[in-house]
Amino acid sequence: MLQIRDLHVHVRTDKEDLDILKGIDLSVESGKLVVITGPNGGGKTTLAKAIMGIVPASGGTILLNGEDITHKSVTERARLGISYGFQQPPRFKGIKVADLLNVASGKELSRDECCSYLTKVGLCANDYLDREVDASLSGGEVKRIEIATILARRSGLMIYDEPEAGIDLWSFSKLTETFKTIHETNDATLMIISHQERILQLADLIVLVSDGRIQRSGPGEEIFPEIMNQTEGQCPLVS
Repeated sequence: MLQIRDLHVHVRTDKEDLDILKGIDLSVESGKLVVITGPNGGGKTTLAKAIMGIVPASGGTILLNGEDITHKSVTERARLGISYGFQQPPRFKGIKVADLLNVASGKELSRDECCSYLTKVGLCANDYLDREVDASLSGGEVKRIEIATILARRSGLMIYDEPEAGIDLWSFSKLTETFKTIHETNDATLMIISHQERILQLADLIVLVSDGRIQRSGPGEEIFPEIMNQTEGQCPLVS
């Protein structure tokens, strides 16, 4: 279970001091699928990075399965079972896709196992296993490979920051099916930052974040219609 209590993130720049998160309170039960949504610049990615430890908390507490992880490093949190998928994943010149999957899983995977993870994110495994994760791959390809490595880690808490970014519609459909399967088998807790209607419809819990605060949260079947009604005729929150 993930518990966040009065979480603040304060950032000081050369020009100004910014309060990015302003007292976030959130509880996520194990095995749930949570979608964090809201307008751009509202604090969604900062919240995700604070849970992973990429951004330090300025105040408040983060508990994972009862253990205080507020001041633990990214590495320590990863060892406790948290994985993070970036909006723009890094590239690794000289490292092949198969090698990256092996590192992520912590063991030597068979070719069939590697193929299985890549197929889940809409990639033809034979075309990618022996390729390097470098500039020769498109942004969408690197994104899907990163998601495959997160699946290979089999983490207890998987955080995905806009996984749909740069992915074609067919691959997005495969990815949505993968999220649904993980959720149905209760293999992990999923926290997904997204504006996509199809992902929002999968959620047990939808959390609307704006201006550094949780403006609304509740069961997906309750919050999703509200979001659709609020954005009808305006600039859409979901697409």
